[in-house]
Amino acid sequence: MEINIEALSFDENGLIPAIVQNAETGKVLTLAYMNEEALTKTIQTKETWFFSRKRQALWNKGKTSGNKQAVKQITYDCDADALLIQADPLGPACHTGEESCFHNTLVKEATPYFDILPQVVDKIVERRDHPVDGSYTTYLFREGIDKILKKVGEESSEVIIGAKNNDQQEVTAEIADLTYHTLVLMNVLGVSVSNIKQELYKRHVQKEGQNNG
Repeated sequence: MEINIEALSFDENGLIPAIVQNAETGKVLTLAYMNEEALTKTIQTKETWFFSRKRQALWNKGKTSGNKQAVKQITYDCDADALLIQADPLGPACHTGEESCFHNTLVKEATPYFDILPQVVDKIVERRDHPVDGSYTTYLFREGIDKILKKVGEESSEVIIGAKNNDQQEVTAEIADLTYHTLVLMNVLGVSVSNIKQELYKRHVQKEGQNNG
């Protein structure tokens, strides 16, 4: 991890705002402030350190609670006066126990699309742990893996048919169906979305970087 601290613009109090983002989901976890020492410690330890404006002291996120944030990348904006930190959270970011400090909604026109996959996964887990009569997901879990595999096969065939028909709307709907049933299958087998992302990273990003090295 490399960053040129000298290139950054700290405010009159020697602070710079730092937005922390979940490296896997992209969800914003918190907004805090760093001084040069906090940023240096963050780079050295690969854990987030901040400066408390209230206590006028450094603090290491998760030192007491255990909810640390493993830093993966730090970037800064075009004016060099704000940081964006991608990190893997080892627990809730908020002192209230919420995943993100941004859990209070002021305006909501619709659920952001980027958040839909985690919501579908959460709903699948909920239906597995708390079955609901009349729920299709509950029905799949009750029927077991053979039924789920059959549905994955059927939906795969529907995607192929839609593609052969050159029907974009049909293919979109069928891929959505296939994705849902695949997520159910992944749940049964203990495979997470993170596992898939890591595999894709190794194949298409890490491998490419090694080839360019």
